[in-house]
Amino acid sequence: MHFLLGCNHPSFTLPWRTLLPYLVALHLLQPGSAQLRVVAPSLRVTANVGQDVVLRCQLSPCKDAWSSDIRWIQHRTSGFVHHYQNGEDLEQMEEYKGRTELLRDGLSDGNLDLRITAVSTSDSGSYSCAVQDGDGYADAVVDLEVSDPFSQITHPWKVALAVIVTILVGSFVITVFLYRKKAAETTKQKRMDAKLETLVENLERRNAEFEKLASDLERRNAQLDKLASDLVQQTKAVEKLNSQWSKLQSLKLTKSDTIQNNCIGYEKSPQAVNYSPLSNPEKHHEAKRRWYIKSDYPQYPNQRGVGPAHVGTHGTPI
Repeated sequence: MHFLLGCNHPSFTLPWRTLLPYLVALHLLQPGSAQLRVVAPSLRVTANVGQDVVLRCQLSPCKDAWSSDIRWIQHRTSGFVHHYQNGEDLEQMEEYKGRTELLRDGLSDGNLDLRITAVSTSDSGSYSCAVQDGDGYADAVVDLEVSDPFSQITHPWKVALAVIVTILVGSFVITVFLYRKKAAETTKQKRMDAKLETLVENLERRNAEFEKLASDLERRNAQLDKLASDLVQQTKAVEKLNSQWSKLQSLKLTKSDTIQNNCIGYEKSPQAVNYSPLSNPEKHHEAKRRWYIKSDYPQYPNQRGVGPAHVGTHGTPI
C-alpha cells in the first residue's frame, strides 16, 4: 500500500511504513504550529553511466517554493551541486556546471526536484536537499547509485585466468610468428644455396671448358711449331734445290756451248771429210762419237782429236 504525498505530485509515492514516523511527529505537534519539513524517498535512486536522473524531494506541508533558498549539497565534498534563490541559479561546483537543472514547474506545488544529466560513477553518493524559508530550515537526504555495466567486479581467479590465457595466446602467436619467419628464412637460404650450387656447377663446367680450350691451344701451338719447323726444313730444301737447279742450269749452258763447239770442230775435222754420212754412215757416226769423247776428256791425251779442246763434266771414257 502506497500513499501520495505533496501537492499534485505525479510520481512521489512512499510506503506507509516509511510515513509512520512522520505521522507520529505530526500528531505530537501542537495544533497550529505549522513546522517546515522536507520529505524525500527512502529508496536509493539508481542509474547507469551516461543516463539522466531526477533527485526528488518535497516541502511538507505543501507551499510555494519560488521565493525559497533551495540548495542541493553533495555530502562527500560538501559542495553546492545546485543553488537556487529568489528565481535565480547561483554558483555551483565546477564538475556540475551545465549538468543540473532545478525543475521549476513544480516549485509552486512545493516540489524541489533536481535533474542531473549524463551521470558518472563519481556522482554516486548522498545528497542533501536543504530549504531556507524565512526563519524556517529543513533538509532531507537522497542517495544516488551510478553503476557501470562494463566495469563489473571480477573475481581474482578470473583475472588471473584471463592474464594466463592472454600470455599463453601471446606466446603461441609469437611462437608461430617466429616459426614462420624461421621457415621463410630457411626456405630463402635453401634457394640461395641452390642458386650458389648451380653457379658453382656452371663455373666448374666453364673451367673445364677453358681447360679443354687451353689444352687444344697448346696442341695447336705444338702443331704450329712442328709446321713451322717443317716449313723451315722445306725452305732449306727448296733453297738447296734452287741452288742445285742454278748449278744445273749453269752446267746445261756450259754443255750446250761445248756441244755446239764440238759440232763445229767435228765438221771441220778430217774425220768428217773422210767419212761422209752419206757414203759411209757407220764410220761417220763412230768417228763423231770418238771425237766428242776426246774433246770432253782432255786427261786422255792419246785420245785427243783434232779440234778445240774442252773440259767436260759428264760422260764416261771408253
